[in-house]
Amino acid sequence: MRKFISGIIVAAALGGCAQAASPKAEPLAFASFAEQQTAMAAGQTSAEALTRLYLDRIARLDRAGPTLNSVLTLNPDALAQARALDAERKAGRVRGPLHGVVILLKDNIESADPMATTAGSLALKDNLTGRDAPLVARLREAGVVILGKTNLSEWANYRSTRSISGWSGLGGLVRNPHSLDRTACGSSSGSGAAVAAALASGAIGTETDGSVTCPAALNGIVGLKPTVGLVSRTHVVPISASQDTAGPMTRSVADTAALLTVLAGSDPADPATATADAHRTDYLKALDPLALKGARIGVLRGPKGRTPQTDLVFERALALLAAQGAVLVDVQAPDETALGAAESLVLSVEFKAGVNAYLASTDPAKVKTRTLADLIAFNAATPRELALFGQEIFERSQAGPGLDDPAYLKAKAEALRLAGADGIDRLLAEAQVEILVVPSGAPAGIVDPVNGARSFGSPSSPPAVAGYPHLTVPMGAVQGLPVGLSFIGPAWSEARLLALGYAFEQASRARIAPSFKPNVAADPDIVQAYAPLKR
Repeated sequence: MRKFISGIIVAAALGGCAQAASPKAEPLAFASFAEQQTAMAAGQTSAEALTRLYLDRIARLDRAGPTLNSVLTLNPDALAQARALDAERKAGRVRGPLHGVVILLKDNIESADPMATTAGSLALKDNLTGRDAPLVARLREAGVVILGKTNLSEWANYRSTRSISGWSGLGGLVRNPHSLDRTACGSSSGSGAAVAAALASGAIGTETDGSVTCPAALNGIVGLKPTVGLVSRTHVVPISASQDTAGPMTRSVADTAALLTVLAGSDPADPATATADAHRTDYLKALDPLALKGARIGVLRGPKGRTPQTDLVFERALALLAAQGAVLVDVQAPDETALGAAESLVLSVEFKAGVNAYLASTDPAKVKTRTLADLIAFNAATPRELALFGQEIFERSQAGPGLDDPAYLKAKAEALRLAGADGIDRLLAEAQVEILVVPSGAPAGIVDPVNGARSFGSPSSPPAVAGYPHLTVPMGAVQGLPVGLSFIGPAWSEARLLALGYAFEQASRARIAPSFKPNVAADPDIVQAYAPLKR
């Protein structure tokens, strides 16, 4: 869930890989929810056929071929679920726009299917809870096929400041399908890579700070971090009660809207969602290809670390927004130093409380590590866990204070003020704009076990800390690597963000299919440029 990004190159990723099936060869795999519904209604496919198609692609692309390592566990009940949904359709019952679509869950989200919820850790490898997280129960009621669980940055990237984004002890390294030597970002790395590679109709990720939006942008898909409290967090392995949320990751804005319509809602077990029912709506109905006409949009200037190539793509996106009728107003990004310090303390304190409570809710016969202190000891005794990086965040959290600590309470209030009232809210009010746009970051960096890899230019922290929504939509590409455009708004503005993002998506058509190349240098133009001129 955090955006600490460093990495490792796996030798197999640099070798030859099997020829990946092209989008043209398997159009239904890349089809939208609506297109899949149309095909099922016409009898051209079925939920079972879609499930088998994705299982086949996982076997060819994730387990063999490019070996993306994006899917950690397959649901043995998936085909049975699909057949039951097909029987319902045949009997005249269609539950809605998600009936029969095939969804992957990030493996920190519990489901009642016979799959462990592991957060990627060997300590939780036997954590079969038999519980549906409320968000999964909502998906199931809507007619979704739960295909399996996706790999992730272990413990949602909250274990080490030098962690390898997309790596877990159980699943290994998730590879970016656009260039196998580059980061898929995290912590919802498997969800991002799997959706980009069409290994499912869509996926659910989670975010504390950047963990939906970064992997969505770097894998070239749509990702939405909702307002904290719009989607239940019950039975999701936690980091922070202040910032955690689940969110949809799909290949189109419409699919994200369809998923959010089902995911959103109040949960008595999660106090943060008390007003969710009052705010939720049919987000599909809010989509409008003309939404940009007359919209006042703040152009966030100043985040550090973006590349000049990314800025060029951004300028083209801004020109397109203006051509669609948007009124653009430049806004200078504030210094986030104080915000970062306050957020760091809040997460450290809330993680210990949250993970201890979660571990206490699991079955002691299946999960022997009952506290954060137990996890630290387990990792220290397990060479696989510490082979690549340490657990200094765990250790700092364990040594830190509790939820009643005055310094924590002060930092929590300060972080909310800096990100919300004196941050996003102030920028919107002063510029008299309804949302902010900014690049979602630079293209994916190379994964390197010696020097590491970092994501640069991410705008995720202010909306993450404020608890405000953040949508990323494909904006274009740099040397074949996707870059995203972030739409950031005030609390509960999901419908407007999705409408504006949809209008941009329809005008830009910027999403690119992955090529599964071993590295960017394999591109023919770069191969030619690397070669000396013949004389």
